[in-house]
Amino acid sequence: MGHPVVTDEQVRTFATDGVICLRGAFGPEWIEPLRRGIQKNIAEPSDRARFWDRDVEGRTCFYDNQSWLHIDEYRDFAVDSPAAELAGRLLGATAVNFFYDAVFVRSPGNRFRTPFHQDEPYWSVEGFDTCSIWMPLVPVARESSLELVRGSHLWPERFRQENFGALTGDDRDTVAYAEGGRAGPLPDIEVDRDAYEILSWAMDPGDVVVFNARMVHGGSGNLAADRDLQVFNTQWLGDDVRVAFRPEGMDPDHSGVMRAAGLDHGDRIGGDLYPELWRRPEPAPA
Repeated sequence: MGHPVVTDEQVRTFATDGVICLRGAFGPEWIEPLRRGIQKNIAEPSDRARFWDRDVEGRTCFYDNQSWLHIDEYRDFAVDSPAAELAGRLLGATAVNFFYDAVFVRSPGNRFRTPFHQDEPYWSVEGFDTCSIWMPLVPVARESSLELVRGSHLWPERFRQENFGALTGDDRDTVAYAEGGRAGPLPDIEVDRDAYEILSWAMDPGDVVVFNARMVHGGSGNLAADRDLQVFNTQWLGDDVRVAFRPEGMDPDHSGVMRAAGLDHGDRIGGDLYPELWRRPEPAPA
């Protein structure tokens, strides 16, 4: 692309707030293929897929990740869309690597709420220069959208993250912190919501929320009986990110595929599984 996809003001907002909602960032030429990709994904889930929730009335929350490896529509979006440049410019990065994709599909009326948490402490990498592009493919009401605690990416504490395995009943979602470790409990945002500035937006297809992976966030449940939710989420890694294998567990756990690809703890991310997809252009000679 020959022009910036974000303004300087938006870059500053992202740096201070940790999140920004960008309206109309992607056109139907990207939305429609991703919708087809999600239907293909549900029909042909990876071995990483699971249903996080299935209530007595049959309403479900489907999750899968790293499916760009077998869903062409996801791969095309990651490689060819403006997403990599969008992430790189918001991060102020020299270059960005694609980490993985994640899809969340909630059937109409699903009430499963994702508890407040941070993403980066679950990942098989560590670093501040990270972001997720949260992209609904159907309209989403504000009360059903993602909620984020403004500025929480700058909190200095390391927190004991929610054990999603206890919520979903799936061992692959388990993180278990050692007793006496340095991580304290995450503040109970739900109990004291008025103490925080919680941001969320009603969104249409093409709108995105981009947020630092250390942002405290949750929600995206509470669907109306006639509303579903389809979200395509991509994760991007900037300059300071390194491989990190965590003793408390990782979700998604990429340690096996990372080691198989020759990556070890402390290494710079890269390779075919985590390709560099954008690099800041060199300034023109004076």
